[in-house]
This record gives sequence, structure tokens and C-alpha cells, in this order.
Amino acid sequence: MSNWVDATVKTITWWTDSLFSITVNADVEPFKAGQFTKLSIMDGDKRIARAYSYVNAPDDPNLEFYLINVVDGLLSSHLAKLQPGDNVLIERRATGFFTLDEIPASEQLWMLSTGTALGPFLSMLQQSEVWQKYQHINLVHGVRLNDDLSYQELINTLLEAHPKQLNYIPVVSREQANVGLHGRITDAIANKQLFSHVGLDATPENAQFMICGNPQMVKDTTELLISQNYQRNRRRTPGHITVEQYW
Repeated sequence: MSNWVDATVKTITWWTDSLFSITVNADVEPFKAGQFTKLSIMDGDKRIARAYSYVNAPDDPNLEFYLINVVDGLLSSHLAKLQPGDNVLIERRATGFFTLDEIPASEQLWMLSTGTALGPFLSMLQQSEVWQKYQHINLVHGVRLNDDLSYQELINTLLEAHPKQLNYIPVVSREQANVGLHGRITDAIANKQLFSHVGLDATPENAQFMICGNPQMVKDTTELLISQNYQRNRRRTPGHITVEQYW
């Protein structure tokens, strides 16, 4: 059986002129929140495929992905032109270990993301496990501009449902933040502003960090946390830092 199946486009949502979400329906295998699959098209006899994390909860049949339309991108430019009712190919089986069952229990969970890497965290926040496992959950989203802060309706719904557990901290780098912090996530960690903003004191004894974003952000944030005595999380040697490279 081929691992590629047809997916029918249900909706396309444009957040900005370059950020959009695509929702499809397809017969895929069960997945865990935080995992990714692949979308693809055929260009003649050549397959063009890219990996994307699920945004929807695992029990939601509407399969959602958060994308950036890359100028001259081999796949994203094609996906950006899709309309409801169109078909695209999706890999039936998801993969990846950026999942909550890989993260030790702790008082605090810090979800650090940039750009479209917000997606897997939204999937996790739409299931029950995370709320049972952590007392304080902090969703941090680094973007360039305030307009890049997508999914506000969903985030506000989560905040209303979990007002004592969930903190949402936008970090805007290229203009003053309407809400949240100005600058970069690494700077906000280095000067402790990220933690003071929500009134929490993060230490290796009480905090776990999940980091998902562009490779340089992941590298810089990991090195910064290691310099503050946090350790990489591995199955054989549990630590505090779990990462996912987003491209």
C-alpha cells in the first residue's frame, strides 16, 4: 500500500499576504500531537514534497497545516493556489518525536516557537494530556511583525478555558509589540524578561523547554539554556531541553 493518499482541500485561510493555513480531509493513520507528515504534488514524474506539522488535535478529522508562501518555493507556491475541493497528496503516516510523551513532567512547560513553528504547539494545547502534566504552560511565539501573530481566536479560546494554567507571550522583533515583548526570544531569556513577564521563576528543578523554529533560533536558544545549567533531554538521560528543527 502506498504511503501517499489523496487529500481534499476543505479550507484555505490567509493570515497575511505570505502566511496561510490549509485544512484537508484524508484517510491518514492516527498521529500524536507534535508530529509531522508530508504534503506533495507531482510535477511530471517528479514528486515535490515537504514536511509540515499538524496544527489540529489528533482526534480532529480536519487536518490543518500552517505554512509560509515562499517566493518561488517548489511546493508552497503551488499549495497557496489551491482552492476548496482541490486535491493534494499527503503522507498517510506521521513521524517525529517532538511529542509530550517524550517530555518529563515538571511544574512549568515553556513552548518556544518562531513563525509557523507555532503549529505543533497548538496541536498539543488542544488535547488533554498537557493540562494534566504541567501546572504552568507558557506559549511563546517569536515573529517579526504584530500582523504575523496568527491563530488569535484559537489562542484566546485556550486562554479562556485555562486561565490559571496558560500564558501566551508574543515576542515581536521588528516593531514594538502590541501585546507581549519586543525583541528576540533569546534576549528575553538572557535578561530574564520572559520569566518576569508572567511572574514565574524558571530553574532546572521546575521547568521544561520545548523549542521549535528555524535552525539558528533552535541552536542559539539551546546553547543559551545550556549555559544556564539546563540539559538536553534524551530518553536515556532525561533533561530539560527538547528541540525540533523546522526546516
